[in-house]
Amino acid sequence: MRRTDDIKASKLDWITILVVAALALAGWLNIYAVVYDSQLDQNIFDLSSNSGKQILWFGISAVVVTLIILMDFRFFDSFAYPIYGVVVLLLITVLLVGTAVSGSKSWFEFGFVRFQPAEFAKFTTALAVAKFLSKPQIKKDRIKTWVLAVLIVSIPAILIILQGDTGSALVFSAFAIVFYREGFSPLLVLVGIIAVALFVLTLLLGQLYLILAIVITALIIIGTGKRTAKKLRTVLAIATVTIGVVVSVDYVVNNVLQPHQQNRVKAFINPEADPLGYGYNVTQSKIAIGSGGVLGKGFLEGTQTKFDFVPEQSTDFIFCTIGEEHGWIGSFILIALFVTLLLRIVYIAERQKSNFSRIYGYGVASIIFFHFAVNIGMTIGLFPVIGIPLPFFSYGGSSLLAFSIMIFILLKMDAHRMQVLVH
Repeated sequence: MRRTDDIKASKLDWITILVVAALALAGWLNIYAVVYDSQLDQNIFDLSSNSGKQILWFGISAVVVTLIILMDFRFFDSFAYPIYGVVVLLLITVLLVGTAVSGSKSWFEFGFVRFQPAEFAKFTTALAVAKFLSKPQIKKDRIKTWVLAVLIVSIPAILIILQGDTGSALVFSAFAIVFYREGFSPLLVLVGIIAVALFVLTLLLGQLYLILAIVITALIIIGTGKRTAKKLRTVLAIATVTIGVVVSVDYVVNNVLQPHQQNRVKAFINPEADPLGYGYNVTQSKIAIGSGGVLGKGFLEGTQTKFDFVPEQSTDFIFCTIGEEHGWIGSFILIALFVTLLLRIVYIAERQKSNFSRIYGYGVASIIFFHFAVNIGMTIGLFPVIGIPLPFFSYGGSSLLAFSIMIFILLKMDAHRMQVLVH
C-alpha cells in the first residue's frame, strides 16, 4: 500500500521548478562572467572561483531538496515552531561566536565554508507565522492575534539588526503582505507606508519644508467642512504624530544608523554629490547598466565587469552584469522570469486546501518579491543599497540553499494539497 506522503514526479509543479532552474543557471553564467579573465583562461567549473563554488552549492541544494520531497508533508506543519526556535537560537549564537564580514557579525565560519543563519530565518519565520495564523482557535479580528504575529516576525528581525545586517532585517517587513492577505487592517499597513514616505520626504525636502506643509494641510482640513471638537482633536493628534516622525528622522540617521548605513542613505538621496565616495556603487552600477544599451555588449564582453568598477558584482550588484552584457532585452527576460515565478507562487498559494500551506505560500511570495524589487531597485538608484541578494541569481551558498528550501517546502505541500492538514 502506498504511503500518503509518497508523490509522483507529475504532482510537483514543474513550471515553478523550470523557472527556478532557469534563474539559477542564468545566475551561474553571470557569476562566471563577473570573475572571467581572458588572460587566465579560467574554467567555469574551477572550484577556486565563485562560479565553481556555486556549483558545489547547487549540489548541496539538490540533495536537501530531494530530502524535502521524500519527507512527510505534515512535518513542516507539525514542527514549524521547533524549526523556528532552532534558527532563533542560531541567530543568538552567531552574535556571541560568529564571524564579522563587511561589518556584520552574522556568519558562522567552518574552514572555507561560511553559513549565514539570517537567510534561513526568513522561511522559518514564514513557517511559524503560517502555523500561528492557521490555528482554528485563532480569531483574526482581535488585536492580540496581530500583536503576537508581529512579535513572531520581530524577534528574528531584531536579532539580525543586532548583528549589524539591517538589509536582511528589512526583508521581514514583507510579512505585511501576508498579514494584509489574512485580514490585517489595511489602515495599519497604510500607516507603515506613510511612515516610510515621511522618512524619505524628510531626507529629500528637509524638516522645515515638510513641517510647514503638515501645518498648512492641518489648517486647511480644520478650516473646511463642519468644525467639531472631535475633528479638531483628530487632526491635531495626526499632525503632532506626523511632525514627531519628521523631527525624529535626523536623530535616527545621525545617532542610530552606523556610518556605512548613513552613507547608503546619502547615496540614495543624491549619489552624484560624492560619486567617488558614498555614491560610487550606485553611480558605477548605473553606468554599467546604461552602457549595455538594447542588446548588450555580449557574454563575457562587459568592460565595467571585467575591470571591477562595480563592487560586490557577484552578489548584491549582479544585475549590472545582465544590463551591461545582455542589455535591455536580457534585463527584460530576467524580470519576466521573476514576475512569472511570483505569479506562479501566488497561484499555488491560492489553490491550497489548507490554511497553513496558503499562508506559507504568501510568505514565500512576499520574501522573494522584496528581494527581487529591492535588489534590482538599488542597482538603478530607486532604493537605498541595503545589501540583499537576488534570489537564485546572486553568488552565495546560504542564500541559494535557503531559497531552494523555501520554494521546495511549498512545492512539497502543494503536491499534497488535496490532503487536508489536521491540527
